[in-house]
Amino acid sequence: MKMLKQRKTARKTNSVIFELLKNKGLYFMVLPGVIYFFIFNYLPLVGVYYAFVDYKPMAGWFGLKSKFVGFENFKYFFASGSWIKITVNTLFLNMLFITTGLIAQLLMAVLINEISRKWYKKVTQTFMFLPNFLSWAVVSVFALALFGTDDGLINKMLGSFGMEQVPFYQSAGVWPLLLVLIRLWKGVGFGTVVFLAAISGIGQEMYEAAKVDGANRFQQIVYLTVPMLKTTTVVLLILSVGSIFVGDFGMIYALLGDNPLLRGTTDVIDTFVYRALRTQNDIGMSTSVGLLQSILGVIFAVGTNYIAKRIDEDNKVF
Repeated sequence: MKMLKQRKTARKTNSVIFELLKNKGLYFMVLPGVIYFFIFNYLPLVGVYYAFVDYKPMAGWFGLKSKFVGFENFKYFFASGSWIKITVNTLFLNMLFITTGLIAQLLMAVLINEISRKWYKKVTQTFMFLPNFLSWAVVSVFALALFGTDDGLINKMLGSFGMEQVPFYQSAGVWPLLLVLIRLWKGVGFGTVVFLAAISGIGQEMYEAAKVDGANRFQQIVYLTVPMLKTTTVVLLILSVGSIFVGDFGMIYALLGDNPLLRGTTDVIDTFVYRALRTQNDIGMSTSVGLLQSILGVIFAVGTNYIAKRIDEDNKVF
């Protein structure tokens, strides 16, 4: 009887209901996040169905009566003569964003950590963090004020020195660099927070030991701080690679719009799909491309995680 009671008690304590009641306060705080991800990340998965049908909004609830066409919607993207160029642009820009972003965030975190005066460190972090709260529409106004052909600040300065002005909004070749710089200015402060948190977790006794061994501050950074951030860097890299086929539509479209002169270096999969959806109103085609991006992103993320795992078991995310 005693063992039977113990088993019943164990089953009760291991049940989901018991866990929810025991930690109801914690689960209540998590509830808004769960609802958010369910609405914006899991509920839209129903739309994957549209990638395989000739979607008609009037054909029943959720278009379930739309004609099934298999992989016909996928052919549209590959039938376009520019799909290779668009894919290359997407990969190239995202690789630039990922590599420069991680390097800049790591560098800025190390530099901020070396600031001795706390008030100056807080002020620096605040000013670095502020651009993250600006929308891309606001940033596009700043960009136009800087790079405008006639009224842009840079071209006015060049003209005042008797130098030839640069038609930024007519020169596709300069925009990969400009996009990288603008993205760094806007997002490096937010990304630095993760590295600063990782640095704060490094035990001070390790730095004390390094000082005893005669290491100066620069040597402590090179041989202690940076190597200790390797795992954090790899994790952020794997998470970033998962969206390497997804172009930053909000940034590119806000800054450049539909400018056909700049598509040679800035036209990505997302802007191509948006133009096609806007002109042809083909929801099935746009859904198929989005599904393809997600599948390739998962493959790249799993592959990167596998490589990181083979190099060092501690670097894996899953």
